[in-house]
Formats: sequence, structure tokens, C-alpha cells
Amino acid sequence: MCDAIMALFPAFAEVSENKVEDSSKELDWLNNKSFQAGNALSLHSRFLEKSTEQPNKREESVGRDITCSDGESSGKEDGPPKKKKKKSEKKRKKKKKHKKKSGRASGSSGSDSETIYPSDLKREEEGIRQQPASLGTRFTWLDDLQSPTENPFCVDRKPDPANWTYKSLYRGDVARYRRKGSSSLGLDFRRQGVSWEDSETKKKKKVGVNGNAADRYFSVATRKLLRAAPPVPVIPATPESGDVLNSTSFLPLGDAERDNTRHELDSKAQTSVNPLGVYDSSTSLWMQGKGPLLQDDAKPVAETEEKSEYVAGRTEEFNRRLREQPADTQLWIEFIRYQDELSAAAFGGDDEQQGSDLAERRKSSYRAILEKKLSIADRAVETNPTCVALQLERLRICQDLWEPSTLAKEWKKLVFLHPNSAPLWRKYLLFTQSYFSSFSVTKVNSAYGKCLSTLSAVRDGSMVSHPALPGIEEDMLDIFTQQCHFLRQSGHCEKAISLFQAMIDFSYFKPDSVKKLSTKQQVDFFETFWDSGEARVGEVGARGWKAWMTQQERGGWVQPPAEEEEEEEEEEDEEEVKDRSQPRGTVWLEVESSREAAHWLPWRPDKAKGQSEEDCEDPDRQVLFDDIGPSLICLTSPELQLRFLLSFLAFLGFPVDFVLSAAPYQPSMLLENLSLLTQGAALQRPLTSFNPLETGINPVGHMTTLQGTRKWLGLGKQGEKFLTNVFSMLQPFLPPPHRAVLSLSWMLYEKLKVLHCLRSGNKKRLRAQGKSSKRVAKRLLKEPANRSSLVLWREYAHLEWVLGNLDEARKVFSTATAMGGTRGLGSPALCELCLLWSQLEVENSAKEPGGVADVTTSPAVAVLTRLAEGTSSSSSSQTLTPVSILKARRSYDQVLSSSLSSLDQKIQNHQQDGNAQDEPQEDKLRLRGLVGCYALFQYLTVSIQAAIAVYSQARERMEELHRSLTPERQPDHDEATIRPSRTVHSQHVSWLASDCEALAVQQAALLRHNNTVGVCTLATLRQMLTCSLSAWPYSAPLWSVYIQVENRYHSAGRARRFFHTVTRDNSSSVVPRLFAIVAEQHRKQLVDAAQRSCCLDEALPILPENGLSNRIRGLFEGATSTEIGAHCPLLWRMYIHFLVSEGKVDKARGIFYKALQNIPWVKGLYMDAVQLFPDHLQEFVDLMTEKELRLRLPLEELDILLED
Repeated sequence: MCDAIMALFPAFAEVSENKVEDSSKELDWLNNKSFQAGNALSLHSRFLEKSTEQPNKREESVGRDITCSDGESSGKEDGPPKKKKKKSEKKRKKKKKHKKKSGRASGSSGSDSETIYPSDLKREEEGIRQQPASLGTRFTWLDDLQSPTENPFCVDRKPDPANWTYKSLYRGDVARYRRKGSSSLGLDFRRQGVSWEDSETKKKKKVGVNGNAADRYFSVATRKLLRAAPPVPVIPATPESGDVLNSTSFLPLGDAERDNTRHELDSKAQTSVNPLGVYDSSTSLWMQGKGPLLQDDAKPVAETEEKSEYVAGRTEEFNRRLREQPADTQLWIEFIRYQDELSAAAFGGDDEQQGSDLAERRKSSYRAILEKKLSIADRAVETNPTCVALQLERLRICQDLWEPSTLAKEWKKLVFLHPNSAPLWRKYLLFTQSYFSSFSVTKVNSAYGKCLSTLSAVRDGSMVSHPALPGIEEDMLDIFTQQCHFLRQSGHCEKAISLFQAMIDFSYFKPDSVKKLSTKQQVDFFETFWDSGEARVGEVGARGWKAWMTQQERGGWVQPPAEEEEEEEEEEDEEEVKDRSQPRGTVWLEVESSREAAHWLPWRPDKAKGQSEEDCEDPDRQVLFDDIGPSLICLTSPELQLRFLLSFLAFLGFPVDFVLSAAPYQPSMLLENLSLLTQGAALQRPLTSFNPLETGINPVGHMTTLQGTRKWLGLGKQGEKFLTNVFSMLQPFLPPPHRAVLSLSWMLYEKLKVLHCLRSGNKKRLRAQGKSSKRVAKRLLKEPANRSSLVLWREYAHLEWVLGNLDEARKVFSTATAMGGTRGLGSPALCELCLLWSQLEVENSAKEPGGVADVTTSPAVAVLTRLAEGTSSSSSSQTLTPVSILKARRSYDQVLSSSLSSLDQKIQNHQQDGNAQDEPQEDKLRLRGLVGCYALFQYLTVSIQAAIAVYSQARERMEELHRSLTPERQPDHDEATIRPSRTVHSQHVSWLASDCEALAVQQAALLRHNNTVGVCTLATLRQMLTCSLSAWPYSAPLWSVYIQVENRYHSAGRARRFFHTVTRDNSSSVVPRLFAIVAEQHRKQLVDAAQRSCCLDEALPILPENGLSNRIRGLFEGATSTEIGAHCPLLWRMYIHFLVSEGKVDKARGIFYKALQNIPWVKGLYMDAVQLFPDHLQEFVDLMTEKELRLRLPLEELDILLED
């Protein structure tokens, strides 16, 4: 042992010896007295020798030399080797997951390839005995040392060079990086080297077949493997024999027993030929004399060739048929759309590309297919130049190929060549209305005027080159209504109201002297009246165009001074900005929506107050004749005039019967209100919750955000006064049935306002609105033509019931049944009145704790029995007898059977008469009241199964008759080019379809009510709903009930499959897709509520589920990608709100700009954007100004209001 004490850093040992002897004042703490210089020098020399002799075992030799002593000491203990071996095993187990080498883990174990001598082992044992192993090989806390004189040091075999490099022990100060390569600059590659350890080798990897990481199912290699696999033979094999019955249209499965027997025989033969199992299958077969199985090897090739032959055969078949039948336009369209299937087969490997290469290949393949389809379409148009469907298909293909200017020129050229085709004009108007780059409100409005004026010239015969097609007046009325809704959605409500005012004057108050002129000449005469300043329809003192023309011929009249109105001044004094502390966007939304609700009527100067046109603060509130003149059309038939009036009432927000008024041509473009998706949720009214139905179309003046509320219900004081003037002006010119229809719409409007107040829960407002609505209802019933109208009495009684006046409502019902006389079941109006009364009684009985124990004392059964007997229900207080109930059941059965059997004959008789529109509404062919009364009677007296039997009998017969009367769409005609005209036949078909849907809704409501009051399986209700929705997929009430039923269960697979089936088979309506989205959103709300609940002790009723957000997004994307869903405002607005609720604001903004490409005219979309993205208010307002949408509050005026 050397007595010299070496420093902690051996390189500075000599320096420390030459220092001053006063080591206490120097860096005394740097000296390690337990380490000696001689050991360090011997270690260094031995390390150099070992590194030159065995460079590949450098780590083992260094670890052994550091652990043992210099070789001069000796010992005699035998225990330490076992101890050392145990420690090395522990270290090996501890560091197994890091994949350390065994030699590095066990310090003194040595290498198996070295020659070990006994003298070396003895020296090693002595060194281990002399140097304590417990301190030299492991870390120990200072407090665990038994004596402070022991050496509290050990050798750390895992040094961290980062401590020297970065001069810090904190790992956050160490820069992390990945090395590229294994070289290092500044080292002598002959004597020095760096061993870089790859961190990836330390990680546990799943090893695949080839030694690489296992590929997932979505990886590129797996997809290539799947594509390389032989495809399943989907083409049925042609039978070799000529027997057609033996040909199967399915894929046959193998015989298990026969296969097992064959496998056993083959295995025995293989064992006899190949006992050791060293031959492969082909050699064994050769030794048996059977030869190789070439058929199995050729099978994939044969299947691939068969598939390619099938595709080539279809193409050849298309070419042959088109050569033989070049005039078959539907075949051309099928061949054009068949190219998509070919592209899917030809470019199926696009997914194997990566990054930009994938996008470029997809783009190039898509463009190639478009060019191929365009060439086919050009040839088809060249062969059939008069076919509009082929022209539309060609323009649809060119939307992604041509520039917007070129596309617009082609559209104008097409409508110039076919000016008499109303469906073509609709397509052109939709193109101009939804093409964002060239869209502006003025351009689209002028396009509507050009369309209607051209069709009017065709109808009048002024355009000799093109004849008028059947049903052109109905198409013109549809286009006119669509223009009014377009102006309303873009914010120009004044222009839309002026259009309706002008059309009422132009249709009902036309002078006799101009009736025989053309439409253009009539419009020229009407312009003089419009610009004269005379009061128009709905204004005080209006007399009409005819009276003005007559008086002008006599020399004119003096305008009497109008009474001053003080009501208008009240609204002017209200302060528009109530809270200036709110954000700027919120204030703009409030003021904009309030002005929209208050100022939807056009502004006219008041001559009594000395006003002129210059006094108008907002010039856009004045409407010029140039904006409405080209859109005026002539309506000759009373049926079309009634349809026009009902369209006007629906525009104002009145509930109307769409069987009479005809639903809009494209209702999805008008959907903006969530009320369509939330109706029928009133559990306190299970049977009457769909009375009246919600349409989802916003009324005039309701311009706000998606979830916003109106400032007041209805049209307001000015609007209702305007409508009262219109009704009082029109009544002398309308036939009695038309007046009854308008009065019924007004009564439903008053009931709708009361229901809205009832849902809001404001009792004071409900009381005030109830008084006002009852006043209007009594005024309507006092009119001589309405006193005997059972329909109006029914709605008035329902209004009293909703207000809570049950006794008063029962009196009204009794009075109405007494007026019905002894007609009984023969009167459809009386049946519907008694049905509503009995439904209300059933709902009221369900609220009572005990309900009705005896059937004979039930008020609903009494009402239905008196109806069957033909007596007044005023004597319903008398107790019924079982005999009277049996007689009533027999009467119901007989009347229903006779009505269903003679239904088709009655329809034929009405078609021959041709005067269905001139009859009162209660004499129409409506069986919904009779069937509903009989089914409810059976439910109350027998069981729910008896009621289901009644509904099934009636619906089967009526739906069968509806299918027989409905003309099937021919496969060789396009839906856009041919639309059936509305005749008396089609009118009766509409009535029949409406009754079928109403019966389905009644049955669903009754089954739902039965499930709430009793114990019953939902299988019956679910089966009934699925059958009804398959027949009537556009019925929103049926979808509402279906969602309420299916949302009770955690398993959503059944509902999702059904939604998928309906949306796949019905691509012409967006309603099923909307309800599919609503169902998933309701489900997500339940799941989120379950996940956020803190009741850990209780079991959750709904289990957590993942992936709902992505599923909802997928449904939105699928719906908006369809042609009809891309132009649905409600769908886009719901999509944006959903993304914002999920916290994806940037994606929501992207969807907003995507929606602008399809519905740029919808002002509500911009208002939603202002609410959800308030920081971009200036950008959205600039967009609205650029596209000429109605802006009632400019931002400059907003700043002035906020400053004040």
C-alpha cells in the first residue's frame, strides 16, 4: 500500500503537491484520502493494454479492474463470490427492460472467452475481502453508516457526461436531440470511437412476420395486402347446364361432412407416402401420381379475369344499346353515372400513395373522369339536342371544370333555348342563388323577374316559338312564392310584402277593361296605379286597383283626411340599446333583430302629416316598382288564387293546410327553425301535441340567431292591423269556402300564440294573450258565414281548453255537436270535433290520480257513443249502458266498412264532377275523424289491440288506394324535367296521402299514451313507427315519436340501421337526415350527463360511450354533401353550433365559409356567425354589404348609439 493520498481529480495530483503546506486554507475538500495514486496509475496502464488487445471487451475489463484492487493484497475469505453473484443477478433482473449486457451488469463475472487462472481468482478474493463490498458497489445513505470513519464513497459505473457539458444537474437544462448517423468530429478513428446507443432499441416493439413492427389494419402495407388478396366472387357463376332452376343467386357454402371425410382420406394418403413429413405438398402429390394442384394457383387469376371481363362486358353492353337506341336519354344518363363505378375500380390504389402525391393523383383521376363524362354528355346532347335532362347533366359535370363566367353563359344559353321549361328555370335560379362568386341580391331578384315575365309571355302566347307546357300557372306560382321567401331570408321583407300586395291587387281587383290584354300590358297599366300614391292592400283607406281606375275615368276623387294614429309613436320612443355594457356584437344583434321585427312593412309617406319620400330615414324601406313589376303573374282559376292567399298567410306565419296550399317545391331551402325538430315533446298533451303542426319555416320579421327568440309573438300590432285590413278588403270578393279557409287559419294563428305563451310559463302574458285571442275568435264566429262552421267551433273550444276553461270548453263542444244535427258519423267535420273532444277528455282523465274506473262513466266514451247514436252530446251526464256501447261499436264498424269499400268510387265521382274546390271543407273526403273516433272508442272500451286493428284496417285500404292512384315515376324521365300538373285527380291523391299520414300520427300518439299510463311492450309501437316511416319518410311528427321511443335505450344499433336505410332510399328529403342528427345529439347529451355525474355510489342509467362527436360530424358531412342538403339553412346552422359547442371554433368558422358557398342569401347564417365569432363582426358586415343583403344597422350607426 502506498502512503500517498491522491486528489479527487488525478490529473491535478502534482499541482496539489507543489502547493503551500497550509492545506486547510486551500481546497481541502477536493482531496479524496481513500483513493491512492498508485492504484490510479496501475489501472490506467492495464486499461490501455486491455483496450489494444481486446477492444471489443473494453467494458468488461474496465469494470473488473475498477472493482478489484491492484493485485498486491491477499485474503482468505470464501463468502464474497456468492454475495457478488447474487447482486449481479439482482441487477440483471432490475435492468432487464433496458436490455443491458450481462457482462456490464455483473461487474466481476468476467468473460467466458478469457482464460481464468487460479492465481487471478485468489487475487480477486483477497481484494474483495480487503475492500468492503457493501460500500464499493452500491449506494448507501450517510445515516446508515455504523461508524463515521468508514469510507462513504462508491464507484458510479453510469456517469452522466451531461453534467460536465451543461454545468448543471437539472435535466431540464439538458438539450434533447436525435442523432443522424454514428460519426463524431475530432476523434482519431484508429484509436478512439464513440458508441451511440439508440433509444428506440430500448423500447418494446411488437415484432411482425418479417422481423419489423407489426402493421395495423389501416397501414399502407396492410391495405396493399388486402388489395393483393383474391377478391370474393360476387358475380354468380353461370350454370353449366341449361336448367334455369339450378342457378343460384347466392354464394354456396361447402359441405362440412364431405370436406371432413375428404380431409381424413388425404391425411391417410399423405401419411403413407410421406411418413417423415419431409416432402412438400407438390412432391407428395407427384409421388401419388396425382400431379400438382394447378387449379388452386390459377383460381385468383381466373377471378380477376372474370371481374375484368364483367366490367368490360357491361361497358360493351352500354355501347351496344346506345348504338341501337341513341334517343334513350335515361340510358345516356346511366352510362354517364356508370363512369363513377369504373373510376372506383380503376383508381382503387390511390390510398397507397402518401402526402401530396395522394392529393395530386386523386385530383388528376377525378378530373380525368369528369372529362370522360363530359365527352359522353356532349355526344348525348349532340344526339338529343332537345332533351333538357341531358343538358342539366352536362352542366352539373361542368361545375368543377369550367370558369364561373363560362358556366353562367352556358346557363343563360340553355334557358334561352328552352324558355318554356319551368323546371329548367328552377335549376337556373338555384344556380344563380347559390353560386357565391357571382351572387348578389339584385342579380338574383332580376333573374326571378326575368323568369316569371318569360313564362308569362309563353303562357299568353306572345312567344310563338315555344308552346306553353301543362301546369305552367302552378309552376309560376311556386316560383313567385320562392322569390318572396328568398327576399325574406335575405332580409328584404319590405320587397316581399310589396310583391304580395301587388299580386292581391293584380289578381282580385283587376279592372275589366284590361283582363283581355297580355300580362306585360296589364303590368304597364298597373304601374300607373302603383306610382300614383294611392293606398295599397292592407293600408287604411285602400279601395283597390279597379275602383281607382274607375274613379280616374270619372275624374278622380278627393282623398279624405286619415285619422291620426298614436300607437305608432309608442314604439318610436323606446330606446333601442338597453345595455351599453354588452359586447359590440351582442348589441348589434339585438338592435338588428328588433328592427327586423318592427319594420317588415314597406314605408309609405303619410300625406295627412305632410310627409314625402325624402322623409324616410332608411331608403331601403321604400320599394320601387322596378323591383316587383317583372314578377307579377296572372292567376285565372279560383283554386290557384286560394293557393296564393294561403301562401301569403303561411309567409306571415299562419298555420295553413298544405293540402290546399300545396307545400313548397323545395321546402329544405326554407327550413330555418328548430321547432320542426322539437314538436310533440309536450308530455302533458300526448294525444293533441301535434295540433297544430310546426313547419320549421320562419315567419316574416323573425330574423335572429338559430336559438334566439322573437321580441313579441305573432306579427305585432301593426302587422295584425295590416292583416285585418287585408281580410276586410278581400272578403266581399271571395266565395264562402275560401272565406272559411282564411278564418280557420286566423283561428289557428290565435291558438298558436296562446300555446307559445303557455310554453313560456308567463301567466300574466298568457292571461292577456288569452283575452285577445278569445276576442278575435268570437269576432270570427259572429260572421254570418262562420256561424254554422263546425271547424271554427272546434278550434274555439280547443282554445278555451288550452286556457284552462274546461267547463266553458265543454259547453262550446256541446253547442257545436247540437248544431251538427243527426248526421252523426256521416259528417267528417263532426267526427273530427268529437275526436278532439274525446282526446282532451282522455288526457284530462290521465292527470287524475285514480283515472276512470268504469267505462260507462267515462266522458270520452260518452262523447263517442253519442256521436255513433247521432244524438247531442249535451246529455253526456247521463250514465251509459252496456247495450248502448255495443250498438255504438256496431255502428262504427258498419260505417267504416262501407266508407272504405266505397272510397275509390267516391273519388271517381268527385273527379267527374270536377268541383271539389267549391264545396265546403266539412264535406271533403276525410276519414281521419271517423277512423280516429272508432279506434279511440275501441281503446277505451276493449283494449289497445282492438284500436290497432281498426287503424290497420283503415290504413291498409287507404295506402293501397293511394299507391294505385299515384303514378309511378317512369325510369326514362328525370324528376327535374317532368312534374305532374295539379288536377282534380292529383288533388284527391293529396287528400288521401294527408289522411294516411294523419292516421299514422294518431296511432303513434295513442300507442305512446298507452305506454305512459300502462305497462306495455314497445315492440308494437316500434314496428308501427318503422312501417309508417318507410311509407311516409317526410313526416316530422312520426320522426319525433320515433326518437322519443329509441332514446330510452342504450343500444342505438337498431335506430342507426333504420336511419341509414331510410336516408339511403329517400334522397329527395332532408328531414330524415335532420332527425338522425338530432337523435345522436340527444344521445350525446345523455352520455355527457352520465359522465359528468358525481354520484359514484349509484349506478348510472346510461353507460359511457365514445365516438359520438365524430359520428355526429360524419352525419353532418354526409347530409351537407347531398344536393338537397347543401341548400338547407337549418342543417348548416346546426352544424356550426355543434362544432362551437364542442370547442372547435376554427373548424366552425371553416364550415361557415363552406356554407356561404351554398347558401349565401341566408341572413340568419351571418347573424349566427356574429354571435359565435364576435371578433369578426366587421368582416361579416362587409360580406353582407358586398352581397347586398339587408343591413338595418350599419356599424357607423352602432358606434353612435353606443356613444350616446
